[in-house]
Order: sequence, then C-alpha cells, then structure tokens
Amino acid sequence: MKRNSSETIIYAAKNCIEIEYAVIGQLLHSLDEAFVSAVQKVFSCNGRLVVTGIGKSAIVGQKIVATLNSTGTPALFMHAADAIHGDLGMVQETDIVLCISKSGETPEIRVLIPLIKSRRIQLIGMCAQKDSYLSKQSDYLLYTPVVKEAEPNNLAPTASTTAQIVMGDAFAVSLLALRGFGPEDFAKFHPGGSLGKQLYLKVDDFYQLHGRPTVSMDTTLKDILITISSSRLGATAVLDEQERLIGIITDGDIRRFFQNEFDLNGVCAKNLVQTNCKTIQIGEMAVRAVQMMQENSISQLIVMDEDKYLGMIHVHDLLKEGII
Repeated sequence: MKRNSSETIIYAAKNCIEIEYAVIGQLLHSLDEAFVSAVQKVFSCNGRLVVTGIGKSAIVGQKIVATLNSTGTPALFMHAADAIHGDLGMVQETDIVLCISKSGETPEIRVLIPLIKSRRIQLIGMCAQKDSYLSKQSDYLLYTPVVKEAEPNNLAPTASTTAQIVMGDAFAVSLLALRGFGPEDFAKFHPGGSLGKQLYLKVDDFYQLHGRPTVSMDTTLKDILITISSSRLGATAVLDEQERLIGIITDGDIRRFFQNEFDLNGVCAKNLVQTNCKTIQIGEMAVRAVQMMQENSISQLIVMDEDKYLGMIHVHDLLKEGII
C-alpha cells in the first residue's frame, strides 16, 4: 500500500481502535477488591483526592480531576515534577494521593513517593506494571494492563493513556454512585452549561422580562398593536373586568385576520382573541416551557399563578439563555 493512500490511513486507524478496544476490555478483569477499597477510602475521606503524574499521565490526571470535581468528589491536580520542588505543600494530612504512571518507575515518581509515605498519606497507584516501584509502594493499586501501544513503534502513549482515562472514569462514576449524585446535584456544579440551566431555571426567571401585556375585550386594534409592540413578546393577554384570563392575541392572529377581512373599522380584541391559549404555572421548570412550545408550535406561553395572570415567557428568552 502507498503511504498516502486511503487504504493505509484506514488500516492505521482501525488498527489503533482495535488495540485500544482490546485494552479497555482487559480493564473489566482489573476491577478487584483493591479498586473497591480505593473507592471506599476516597468516599469516606475528609480531605481531597490529589491526582499526580508526569508526561501524558499528567494530562490524563488533569482530565480525571475535572471529572471528579464535576461529579461531587473534591480533587486537585499536582504535577509530579512540581511536587518535588515545592508543590507537595498543597497536600494536607487528610488528603489521599492518586499517582498515575504507566511504568511506575519514572525518576520523579521514585522521588515523590517516599515523601508522600513519610507523611502517612494514603497512596493509590494507577499503573500498567504490577511489579513496578509505584505498584509495590501503593496502598491500593488500580491496575491498567497494556500489552502494547496503538502506535506502531510501541513508544507513544496511546493505548496506555486510553486505559488510564477509562479507569479514571470508572473510579469517578463509582464514587458518583456511592454519593447518589443526581441531576439536581449535577446542576449545582454546572450552572453555566445548558444542561445545568435546564435543571434549575424556572419560568419565574423569565416572565417578568417583558412586563405584563394586557388588553380588554373592547380594546381597539390600534391599541392592541401598540401593546404587542411595546412588550416585544409578539402577543398580549386578554382579560375580563375581573382580571381573569380570557385568551391571547398574537401578531400572527392579526396577520391572519388581515388576510381574510377588508373592513377594519370597529375591530377590537373580541374579534381576534384565541381562547384556547396554552398556559404554564409559576414554579414550573423552564425546560417544561420549551417542551410545551415545541409540542404546540408556538412562541409564547402565558404564565399563571393558579387563576391569576402574571405575564408571558417567550421562546427567544430561552434561546438566549442557552436552554434550547
């Protein structure tokens, strides 16, 4: 095969995926009592999980820390090289250290481990070699066996880092399961993301943005248009004399009326009102409002407090907030 041929590219890619797929499969047999004990130890820890490593393992460690923090396990990253030059001071007596290394024999790891052990801090090792220095010194070993890297020369970390990432995810998800970490908890740690917003934003956060557009059944067409334009909602509610909701008038209703009627003299709200309008109660989640708008192909929802009209929520406000 030519080096730049599509066959060469596909072959190399498939070979990489097959090797890494096999490595992940091997991890299923690495989940032993040491893994269980390590998870339980971190779960009951009063401090944080300090993750360390060097090279590509350090990059994996940063990803694991991000996953742990976002799922309720306090964690921080400490580069192994920086640790032996002062950063070890960030580790507290109540913390647990997770050290990641494929070989478990790098010089920085060999210097760092005795310093950790001398302070009686629990050490979890993640390593591909059971007979390595890291594995033997660890209180708990997360075994990530790798027969060979996916890279043809068996040099560049590929399959080994994949194994580390997957083991880290398994560790984080196991802790998540013990904590009973649910969607509400997820929202607390992801308030800026669209999923987080779906889990905590309510219609209460939106219905006051455009005032409370209102007309009566006798309001003229001119005043209806002024009310709709001033609110920028593209609609207004129609109320009776007791402030009870009768229905809604949208700019679409007015356009359709114009298409069918030529005499606009005397036209008022009672000629335009749609009484079968969709409403949502205060306290409902904003994502529910999105679902109702999508199901009914509408852009506005009237917000109610039982029988009291409060205002409206518009699809554009939800789009701007990133909920949709």
